Amino acid sequence: MKKILCTLYLALCPLVLCLAANPGFGDRRYTLTVLGEYSYNTTWSHHGNLDVQALMPFNPHFEMEAKVQTSLANVHTLALQLRPKFGLPVGELFLETDVYSRIVARNRMNDFTAALALGYRMDYISVTLGVFSRVLDDWDRDWHSNDSYVVEPFNFLYRIEVFCRPQNNPWNLSFLFSNTDDYQMERMWQPLFGVGAWYDFNDHWRLNLAAQCKPTGMFHLNATFYGATFRAGFSYRF
Repeated sequence: MKKILCTLYLALCPLVLCLAANPGFGDRRYTLTVLGEYSYNTTWSHHGNLDVQALMPFNPHFEMEAKVQTSLANVHTLALQLRPKFGLPVGELFLETDVYSRIVARNRMNDFTAALALGYRMDYISVTLGVFSRVLDDWDRDWHSNDSYVVEPFNFLYRIEVFCRPQNNPWNLSFLFSNTDDYQMERMWQPLFGVGAWYDFNDHWRLNLAAQCKPTGMFHLNATFYGATFRAGFSYRF
């Protein structure tokens, strides 16, 4: 038994030392971000959004992010993300638990979405794969009838982002292919394409720019669907 314990200790010791030496990925500090958006889609036409995001890295191995979006389209979203992180000799492995609650007041409905994903990121690329489920409720549903919630029990989640420079660089440019962003999760055959950029004015202030589109008729049969979003704002890192 003693030999077994000694062998196990010798096997795990390098891994423990590696995790201790690489406690996180990049410069992760408490950050408050405020963004303004211009959006257009074939369903809601032109509208503006206001986003507020708070990143809270409680320690090098765990962080939480809370997000709020309010829109002139009368669609409002609350999102919470929990992310345990594990530093590796190259890059970082992380788990993501996402919860979205969206009030679509203009259509008198709301939905609740929960996701679980596994991700890996290095200096120039970040890849996330997972699953999510969604429950939709109609405000006009008759509680005394046989009507029930609309449930989407299983959807595939993916996010691939490529960076032109290392992610801890003071300025960068990125390209995104995904079916999810900060405030929405689409079915796997409805991808988002995006480009983003940031620039650090100093150790605290960062300028954020981004643009996304949902192409018409790609990977699905709804040929009239189209959406585009342009986003700009600032982050303050404490």
